[in-house]
Amino acid sequence: MGAASRPEYRIVTFIHSGIHSGLGYRGPMALEPPPGTRVFPPHPIRDVQATYARQAGCPSDFAQVVADFEPWEEGVEFEVADSASVKGRPAEEIASFHEGFIEGVREELAALADREPATAVAVAVVLRRIKVHEVDSHRGAFRAAGRVAVRNALVRAYGPPPRPKRRHRSAER
Repeated sequence: MGAASRPEYRIVTFIHSGIHSGLGYRGPMALEPPPGTRVFPPHPIRDVQATYARQAGCPSDFAQVVADFEPWEEGVEFEVADSASVKGRPAEEIASFHEGFIEGVREELAALADREPATAVAVAVVLRRIKVHEVDSHRGAFRAAGRVAVRNALVRAYGPPPRPKRRHRSAER
């Protein structure tokens, strides 16, 4: 199950280990958001790290990724750097991890659009590096890591979300 069987995913593998050989920040976006709308990402956000690790007996989950979020045209574009592979692991397994990451990013960005309709998504996500565990890494763990990566990028772009105000006991009486 590769990129060809999923036309909504366009994965380009870089020949060079440098990420910006084909993508890179192009300056002002083609997307002109209406007034009152913010665009994600507002600027390049590089080296966003995300780790998903769950140890609750067997099976466990582990995925670690480093990705860049670049301003781009409206929508979501994906690229995978050639450094996002693991020596000694089958190419099909690594492709499955990449697809899991892409699914998680898409899911989290769709949730963002539902939560905040005034946010337009115009992003190119470049998966730079992955780390796997010999036993505990699988597609689902990378899907969860993709969701975490989007959340981490949002915090770096706009700061942490507002915290709910705590109620005091005296106010409950």
